[in-house]
Amino acid sequence: MDDSRFPFLDGVAGVLVDGGGRIMDCTAAAETLLALPAGVLRGRRVRELLAAPAEPAGPPSTAGPQGYARRGSSWAGRVSVHTGDGRLIALEVRILVLRGAPFGDRSSARYVVLGARAGAADRWRQDQAFTRELFLQDRLGLVVFDQDLRIVRTNTHLLPYSGMPVTLTGRKLADFLQPQDAAAFEQHLREVMETGRPLVLAEELARTVIDPRGGRMMAISAFRLQASDGAVIGLTALFNDITDEYRTRRRLALLHQVTVATGRSLSVTESAQQLAEALVGDFADVAVVEVAPAVFTGEEPAPDRDGLLLLRRTAVAGPPEAVPATGDSVQVGPDGAEAAGLAADLGEPWLVTAPLIARGLLLGRIGVRRDHWKEAFEEEDRTLLREIAARAALALDNARRYTREHRAAIGLQRSLLPPAVRSVAAVSTASVYLPTDTVGGVGGDWFDVIPLSSARVALVVGDVTGHGLHASATMGRLRTAVRTLADLDLEPDELLVHLDDLVAQLLVEAALAADGEVDLEAEGLDPGRYGAGVQSHPWAEAEGERAAGRAARPEPGSFGGTCLYAVYDPVARTCTVASAGHPPPAVAHPDGSTEYLPVAPGPPLGVGGLPFEATRVVLEPGSVLALYTDGLIERGEGDIDSGMDELTRRLAAVRAQDLPLPEAGQRIIAGLPPTRLHDDVTLLLARTKVVPAADTAVWSVEPDPAAVGRVREDATRTLVAWGLEELAFTTELVLSELVTNAIRYAGGPVVVRLIRADMLTCEVSDGSSTQPRMRRARLTDEGGRGLYLVAQLTSRWGSRYTTSGKTIWTEQELPGR
Repeated sequence: MDDSRFPFLDGVAGVLVDGGGRIMDCTAAAETLLALPAGVLRGRRVRELLAAPAEPAGPPSTAGPQGYARRGSSWAGRVSVHTGDGRLIALEVRILVLRGAPFGDRSSARYVVLGARAGAADRWRQDQAFTRELFLQDRLGLVVFDQDLRIVRTNTHLLPYSGMPVTLTGRKLADFLQPQDAAAFEQHLREVMETGRPLVLAEELARTVIDPRGGRMMAISAFRLQASDGAVIGLTALFNDITDEYRTRRRLALLHQVTVATGRSLSVTESAQQLAEALVGDFADVAVVEVAPAVFTGEEPAPDRDGLLLLRRTAVAGPPEAVPATGDSVQVGPDGAEAAGLAADLGEPWLVTAPLIARGLLLGRIGVRRDHWKEAFEEEDRTLLREIAARAALALDNARRYTREHRAAIGLQRSLLPPAVRSVAAVSTASVYLPTDTVGGVGGDWFDVIPLSSARVALVVGDVTGHGLHASATMGRLRTAVRTLADLDLEPDELLVHLDDLVAQLLVEAALAADGEVDLEAEGLDPGRYGAGVQSHPWAEAEGERAAGRAARPEPGSFGGTCLYAVYDPVARTCTVASAGHPPPAVAHPDGSTEYLPVAPGPPLGVGGLPFEATRVVLEPGSVLALYTDGLIERGEGDIDSGMDELTRRLAAVRAQDLPLPEAGQRIIAGLPPTRLHDDVTLLLARTKVVPAADTAVWSVEPDPAAVGRVREDATRTLVAWGLEELAFTTELVLSELVTNAIRYAGGPVVVRLIRADMLTCEVSDGSSTQPRMRRARLTDEGGRGLYLVAQLTSRWGSRYTTSGKTIWTEQELPGR
């Protein structure tokens, strides 16, 4: 028997049996299974092969042979058979009637007995049951495709929603899916068909041609089908609807995205815009964020008498033709309920709002909208929006609180700074202060323009370590200290020594407040200046035990900083500069050249034990000095050399155009947005002036009381020439008192100088280092009233040390000023 004509019987043994139960012929599979050649099998009775024959040979009865079950015109059962090599195997057999026995003639009957190993038969039945049940189940979509990706067979639950044809057999995916979705599916299937690599859980969106709304997210798995000879005949694909799982993942991802987006900035406006943009896409088509105006100034929003809160539309996102304009206002109740501005006529299913409530305060409201042809919002979407609103509200409230502190710090800092534009006899100045916009808040940058005696002016710029309110407060303390020291008319290097000593003391106090004790040597401080060893106080030790108190105190290092102090003399046209770790000033000369003054950089403030060195240069009238903090030359990128080069380039450009100083300052800092800065930027520009030689008069006075009269005459004659006759009488009295005291108590040569600038300055210099002191004279005292009279007759008076002694000076306002 040739079994090659029946490939579907592969593995199945077949024998042809006559009516008497003898084997007439067999297949090759039978020879293999029974381990007997066909020549031996032919003519043998079937019962001889059975391990326990129970029925005599002959045709089956109506009920069938004993141990067999009838199935239509065949019988099936299991038997044990002896093989030619002595084995006993279990077979499952089926007896088919090819020709019956009419009129009881057994010899003419023919039967086919098919047999296979019992285990193989069980697997066949399992395969059939698996395939049948797989196509009957409704949890997975099952599809068999041919080589052209046409559907050969599928269960009825491939895509269980509207828009599916009744019959899918013979169709392609593009016949009922959106073109882009069908193309995505077919790309995966073709790759499986070509490579043979199984596809496992690839996610694609399936939207039908009839219903192109949200669709269903499907996870596809596929494997190739091959015939027994290896030929590709198609593939099988499993479609698993994971829409709910996918939406859950997307909701969690959106929640995370919104949390990250709103936490990137401490600006209320930027946080609101980031929130709106994060909501647009898969979740919504239009998003609107409305915020109470008080939030932008750091205040707590408060409803009106009727319990309504005014909100301002702050941020929108979506297609330009669909989003409303920003800036409009709307009133809402305590729960944020009101839908104006969101096209409420579309209906509630496509419109959802959620209040922005943080720490019990209603800060604003979020509103999202979907186009009406898309799927409406579900309850899970509303729950998600409420969770998003809760998290976004905390971010907005953090931004609000930061804004409040930031504005307070900026206000404090600017209240401690001089006017941005100022003009005195020595210089005209303009300043620019650009605060950083980082988490740390404002810094400790400061500058000052301090009028000194004899028409001179002090230009100061400094930078305190740290940011925030504490840095601003420290800046205020240092600025006050500099003004106090400047009033003593100290040289720049000497002034920085005193300022450094003050900062070192502040460092010790901060360390004591933080820990109750401080190791001066460990802090880099000189024990000889503040006492050797470890300093401690009982109150500080007690306070140091309180963790909350320690956390609230500043770090010791937050009192450090840098400072540059320059004094310009418009009479001598000299500028004396000293630096405490600060970048050198730049100068643009009238001829167009620019340079940095050769200032010797001293140590930063608070180091102590190291000297400061003053540098003196001559400046031509009209020179522009630029004093700045390191935030300008670092430019947020840390490359100081390139920043300094850029500063001189820009300074030369504005000097060549002869721009007003306020405009020049803006040109120099152009291109430094707050979001790029790592530190505050402070720039102080000063254009130098000069007091002409004709506006000064100098006399040397012999140490003789008779010379006082000549001084009065010379001073009066000079004032008349200057057109200041109104000040002649007062000036005579002042000079008489000061020159007389110099001759009486100092001796030696005395020098008198008058300077006409924005004030009339009278100077009397002598060789004594003893400072004058004003005292209250008693009624019986004959003297002691001279300096009191000088103080009453002039606007300001004082004294300063010189290299040869001291100089006492007075100032009087010019007539008409």
